[in-house]
Amino acid sequence: MALSAEESSRLTGLLGEHAERITNRWTELLAASLRGRLSQAELRRQVQELHHAMIEAARSGGFDLESESAGELRAVLAELSRGRARQGFTATETATSVYALKDVMLEVLETDTTDARTLRDYVAFSSLVDQMGLFTFESFVRTRESLIADQAEQLLELSTPVVKIWEGVVAVPLVGTLDSARAQVVMERLLQTLVDTSSPYAIIDITGVPAVDTQVAQHILKTVVAARLMGADCIISGIRPQIAQTIVALGIEFGDIATKASLADALRHVLRLTGVEAARRQPRRES
Repeated sequence: MALSAEESSRLTGLLGEHAERITNRWTELLAASLRGRLSQAELRRQVQELHHAMIEAARSGGFDLESESAGELRAVLAELSRGRARQGFTATETATSVYALKDVMLEVLETDTTDARTLRDYVAFSSLVDQMGLFTFESFVRTRESLIADQAEQLLELSTPVVKIWEGVVAVPLVGTLDSARAQVVMERLLQTLVDTSSPYAIIDITGVPAVDTQVAQHILKTVVAARLMGADCIISGIRPQIAQTIVALGIEFGDIATKASLADALRHVLRLTGVEAARRQPRRES
């Protein structure tokens, strides 16, 4: 709901004429609702920015939050929402920062003669504040979703480390469920590490994977095939008896891929392979 040109003009007059009273009372209400979690100076700055942006938007006439003239106000509301989301405030606490203006405007209007026009103005102003509150809430939710997505991505990367064991050997210790998204991260990180280290061997340890089904097995096989295309051999370790039985029951075949019961066994296997290669590279001594 947009304010008419006449209502916008009266709103501009009220906000300008009672600027000090409005900002002081607004700041006071916010300080009480947020219980000291933000300083008085910070709250006053935010209130003054909102107050100024509202006046600028109302001066254009026919105040509409979606209009081009309200661009500064939308930017201030969005910045307020993003800041509160990053600081750990709730959506309710963020929206209350805007809705508190209703109480302030009611107090200002009550100083005038209570007539039909005053009541109409308050209803119109209330609708405007409701729009501002909803816009703030939506901005807050978008920011929180973005933060959650970023944190989930960071956790995913942390949960799929690629460790360089020694020269030419890297290991991927997997812990937890291996779904499609995580399998893609595993493959990308492993392949990038193989390129960076020029390692010919990679150990994929699934000791920490609680269960292996057809989907998990396919993800592992795809990773092994991708590594082979990069010129590296993979050894799968952590094949516990229960997992081995499940793999057999599902009819999953690893073909010529080396599998070991534990990470220690896989390391010994790689040591033998690298030892043989090192011996082959040594020149024969003439007798």
